[in-house]
Amino acid sequence: MELRTAFLPQLEVRQPQLTGFFPRRLTMKRELETPVVVAVSNSNRDTFPTSHCGWKHLEVHSNDHQRVRHLPLPKVESPKGPELSFIRLQPTDQETAGLYMRKFGRFVAREALLDEEIWTAAYLRAEAHWESVSYMRHVDNYKIKYAEQEFYALKRRCSGQDGNSLKCFCFVAVKKEEKNVRRTVINSVVGTLDLSVRQFVQGETYPGEVNRVSPVLVRHDPFDRHKYAYISNVCVAKYARRQGIASNLLYLATEVATTTGLKQLFVHVNADNKPAQELYEKTGFKIVEASASTLSKDQRLLMSIDL
Repeated sequence: MELRTAFLPQLEVRQPQLTGFFPRRLTMKRELETPVVVAVSNSNRDTFPTSHCGWKHLEVHSNDHQRVRHLPLPKVESPKGPELSFIRLQPTDQETAGLYMRKFGRFVAREALLDEEIWTAAYLRAEAHWESVSYMRHVDNYKIKYAEQEFYALKRRCSGQDGNSLKCFCFVAVKKEEKNVRRTVINSVVGTLDLSVRQFVQGETYPGEVNRVSPVLVRHDPFDRHKYAYISNVCVAKYARRQGIASNLLYLATEVATTTGLKQLFVHVNADNKPAQELYEKTGFKIVEASASTLSKDQRLLMSIDL
């Protein structure tokens, strides 16, 4: 059986082929895991109006009759969106050869290869963003809308179409390939992180400095002197926590930034998020005192590490 969506305007089920409706229950041979996530670093708290409610959930039942909640699918979307297959299998080691990669324990941290991996990373971020208000009415609608927006924004960043960064990498942590075991992408991705290459504006000594001389990028000195690396969107699936996934994603980002020739790596963290601060300190980050002195209690701290 092949389950495909065109991000995600319709659901097609082949053998037999069905059109014009969405089945409420499907039988699959492979048992799926439910990705539930927790944030390591918080993103900005955007909100969406309650009008975003044109979505539904797909329930998948395995052969042993265990009910498994699949990722929610939108009912209607632009027909020009990318085609996603939610039973696409995890890429093999051979297919991912040549990507930036770091192996540890039962997992591998590497660059995202497929659109399905980027979508799953986006949904992990949506779950993390709305986790503290999971009791809200229509929260699942907000999650799917957030994931949709993040998916397209991430695609733009990674393709170099975002003006705030010169280059962007989306890293995912996935379960290692096992003999005679093939997993779907959705059930393989357990963590995610973005690494972007940026450039200081003129007069800026650290990212987000308030007193800027000019919004024009610095170009008077050698170009590489004014580039820096920036980490964002760190999150890990709840069931996969405390297995070194976040720290190994950070180590991979540090290695890639160093390989790229950058000298500084920055990350923002909420001032009240002590676990995240401890994680970054453990991997070598320190608070940028110049930026911390201007922050109020509810704002973010800037941390950095010299490469």
